[in-house]
Amino acid sequence: MKIIKAINNNVALAVNEQGHELVIMGKGVGFQKKMDDIIDDAVIEKVFVLETDELSEKLMDLLGEIPAIHLEIADEIVNYAKENFDAKISDNVYLTLTDHISFAIARHEKGMLIRNVMLWEIKKFYKDEFKIGLKALEIIKERLGIQLGEDEGGFIALHIVNARTDGQAMKTTVDMTQVVQDVLNIVTYHFNVVLDESSLNYTRFVTHLQYFAQRLLRNEIVDSGDDFLFDQVQVKYPESFACTGKIDAYLQKAHHATLTKDERVYLTLHIHRVTERNRTNE
Repeated sequence: MKIIKAINNNVALAVNEQGHELVIMGKGVGFQKKMDDIIDDAVIEKVFVLETDELSEKLMDLLGEIPAIHLEIADEIVNYAKENFDAKISDNVYLTLTDHISFAIARHEKGMLIRNVMLWEIKKFYKDEFKIGLKALEIIKERLGIQLGEDEGGFIALHIVNARTDGQAMKTTVDMTQVVQDVLNIVTYHFNVVLDESSLNYTRFVTHLQYFAQRLLRNEIVDSGDDFLFDQVQVKYPESFACTGKIDAYLQKAHHATLTKDERVYLTLHIHRVTERNRTNE
């Protein structure tokens, strides 16, 4: 392998005999190295062969700003995730997850805790990914002695959700965007309102819809059959619940899918919050 750029003594961007760029790590791997210098294989401890040269270069730029151990932690988490999933995981997760972990650690050190407003939904709908998130917290504790909270486990779980790909990522993204927009249109016309896109409730609603659409298109909808909550929201928020009936009809027609009781509960609550200022009779 030849050096393209050394980021520090222990991390460098290199090119192999096939001309592919890769990120390498190892004690002294970048020490006093210049472009086209040959690297001794004996000093290479980790090699990251990513999907594109652009991704490798972006990861290198990130490693110029954060400790390399944050990438090592992300790699350990990804390896654990791969061992527990049949689905492929995009290499882009090395960039996004490493960046998130570094940011989370920096926030922790400053005493800045961010609440994960989707934590209950993550636990409910992404149980396996959340287990990986909790494992990630263990890895971070073992490697750095830092105990991050359950909220961070939920954020990491969402990175794994986003990184899962079946080779049809672009089509899924396009279809997912269409589902989100269609549901927003149904809510808008049902209540005859203009939703406040700058509000926190709107952001939460759209985020929920994005992950709901993702599960729908992957046929990963699950249901606990919780009749108690279902009956409660139906009585307490009748207009919002009625709106989910229209969403269900749309899904049946356009996607041959039916909302579960769990999804109708969550959608009803989100719709109630996002339209609360415009309602007078609910």
